[in-house]
Amino acid sequence: MKFGPVAPEEARGATAVHSIRQGDLVLKKGTLIGPVEVSAMNAAGVKEIVVARLESGDVGEDQAAADIAAAAGGSGLRPDHAFTGRCNLFAEAAGILVVDKDAIDRLNRIDEAVTIATLSAFKPVVAGEMIATVKIIPFAVAGAARDSEVAEAKKAKPVIRIAQYKVRKIGVVSTVLPGLSPKVIDKTLRITETRIEPAGAIIVAERRVPHDQAALARALVEVMNEGAELVIVFGASAIADRRDVIPMAIEAVGGEIEHFGMPVDPGNLMLIGHMLGAPVVGAPGCARSPKENGFDWVLMRMLAGLPVTRDDITGMGVGGLLMEIVTRPQPRSEPDLEQKGRIAAVLLAAGRSTRMGAVNKMLAKIGGKPLVRIAAEQVLASQASPLIVVTGHEREKVERALDGLPVRFVHNPQYAEGLGTSLRAGIAAVPEGADGAIVCLGDMPQVDSGLIDKLIAAFDPDSGALVVVPSINGRRGNPVVWARRFFNDLMSIRGDFGARYLIGTYTEAVIEVPVAGDAALTDVDTPESLSAVKAEIERA
Repeated sequence: MKFGPVAPEEARGATAVHSIRQGDLVLKKGTLIGPVEVSAMNAAGVKEIVVARLESGDVGEDQAAADIAAAAGGSGLRPDHAFTGRCNLFAEAAGILVVDKDAIDRLNRIDEAVTIATLSAFKPVVAGEMIATVKIIPFAVAGAARDSEVAEAKKAKPVIRIAQYKVRKIGVVSTVLPGLSPKVIDKTLRITETRIEPAGAIIVAERRVPHDQAALARALVEVMNEGAELVIVFGASAIADRRDVIPMAIEAVGGEIEHFGMPVDPGNLMLIGHMLGAPVVGAPGCARSPKENGFDWVLMRMLAGLPVTRDDITGMGVGGLLMEIVTRPQPRSEPDLEQKGRIAAVLLAAGRSTRMGAVNKMLAKIGGKPLVRIAAEQVLASQASPLIVVTGHEREKVERALDGLPVRFVHNPQYAEGLGTSLRAGIAAVPEGADGAIVCLGDMPQVDSGLIDKLIAAFDPDSGALVVVPSINGRRGNPVVWARRFFNDLMSIRGDFGARYLIGTYTEAVIEVPVAGDAALTDVDTPESLSAVKAEIERA
């Protein structure tokens, strides 16, 4: 691959290595230079541009990424459309991510131009979750390097796969001692039901028996006879030794103990074994808590039908000190059948309007209409659907201002803590059927349906346009379209901050749409700005 600076006329057919902003010109990194781009650069006075040009035998970044991803992916995965040298792999169904670490290491050592990254091995994943990415570092790789990567991946295939959940029927036996409240067991069952729900599993048999070997042994047989495919035992007293009540009861019915104890904290006092053709788990005390712990690591593998051996358990020490860990993924709900479009709209109207004095700017009127109603009507006239309005300060008044409009209200009781809380509330309410959301501000009355539709039209995940931003003479404004894959990031925003920093984080996914006028930059924050906007609208 040739790489270096050239004059615009010499750049035809090559790829722009860096983004260029000069005058009205915005040329994104990765753009294939053609006559239109050359003309634009000349008009903007660009004298030199750094480009990359493929040579004989080279493979373009997108093709190389797609080829390697296809070779590495196994069952339960689908590769996304490759863009900007990246091909992401997504889970097609809920299950456990199984990764051949040695194979991934070998693939990453073949050529520095190719990288493969995955989520942690044996992580529970949900349908639609991104689990791996193949990224080509330069704009092309040598064909021989691509071929070596593909051959190595096929030799080890599957390098990455999803083990779908297959164990659906769970038996639970709880032992009881004086002083153990029935409410504790009831709560444990509810937590267990929540824990196994992502796997589509249910509790089909449940027993509560004295903390006694014989009574427990009888209960184990009973829940197996009722169809349990996996049995969990919650002891009234923690297992202290292989000769304790729970392991001895398992052996009494012909079962075997695979391993007792695990180098994961919380979760140390866990026991795994098998009996009557099914796995059995002696749960540690932390399994009564909904917080993720070592019990989850073992249980979810078993629900996917994956063997859990002594070697597996003893290999969990590195990373086994669990201080704060992200909550397990939840199953995705069914798509909202009322969803009419691919892009939903979130209108933020919860703020306290502190710079407006005693006036709530959402209720300030222009042409006899409150600002929030002007904004809502423009969204409703666009292709975005449904419209979710986030309320907070003076909730009832804002809702009355939108009376009669087909909107969905979401109240944010934490609105005083800042914009981030309203953004979280709105994004959380977006229907599962939407591919993304356009985040609009209730204090921007000059943003009309045409501007909204122009941004939505530019949203194209297949070509890498995942975040769409209006641009006025190089300045980025609002509203912004966000693909669903960034929803978790949006919901992690805290305090009085918007999502602008995320745009800088994901530059390769951002597309700027040039727009005329100042509508995308003009919001109403003060009485003076209200007067100015009102005058401008009335003059139009």
